[in-house]
Amino acid sequence: MSDHLTVVDHPLVQHKLTLMRETSTSTAVFRQLLREISQFLAYEVTRNLPMETKRIETPMEAMDAPTLAGRKLALISILRAGNGLLDGMLELIPSARVGFVGLYRDEETLKPVQYYFKVPDALDERMVIAVDPMLATGNSSVAAIDLLKQAGATNIRFLCLLAAPEGIARMKEAHPDVPIVTASVDSHLNENGYIVPGLGDAGDRMFGTK
Repeated sequence: MSDHLTVVDHPLVQHKLTLMRETSTSTAVFRQLLREISQFLAYEVTRNLPMETKRIETPMEAMDAPTLAGRKLALISILRAGNGLLDGMLELIPSARVGFVGLYRDEETLKPVQYYFKVPDALDERMVIAVDPMLATGNSSVAAIDLLKQAGATNIRFLCLLAAPEGIARMKEAHPDVPIVTASVDSHLNENGYIVPGLGDAGDRMFGTK
């Protein structure tokens, strides 16, 4: 564990992740597991949200009770696979504002190409959580964070299901101020830029496409 990287080693997270890795796991079950894991990860990534107190009445007496402070969170899905994490997180944080960054990876260069960008206003006043199941080469993630910073975000977290050492290093080099929360740091990337042992293509497995 470090300030830059948090691995969520909770037994339920690790068990569900193992089920997701298995080739035999169906699209429907994969999607459900991703939604469930995303809530555990959301719990961890929001641990340091700013708090304030407000006066409330319980059935017993009045009290100063803790409540979230400041503007609503911004959850930013890095399309398309980020949407799988987004669904579960919104169940936990339904008031969050939502944005989308559309990037696809050029299979020849492995470089990200932007095709869509729509985010909430006042990013400079919100905690911004960018979500993408896989931190592989880190190129798409770095590009997405670049765009969010250009849009004014200053308090950013990155949430992923799996990370490769190469992607973690790339993110730390480009954005040392952006903490990463993940369920696992896997062994390495293969020659095609996929995480090994990994779980295959998260988007394909989530949406049933090939």
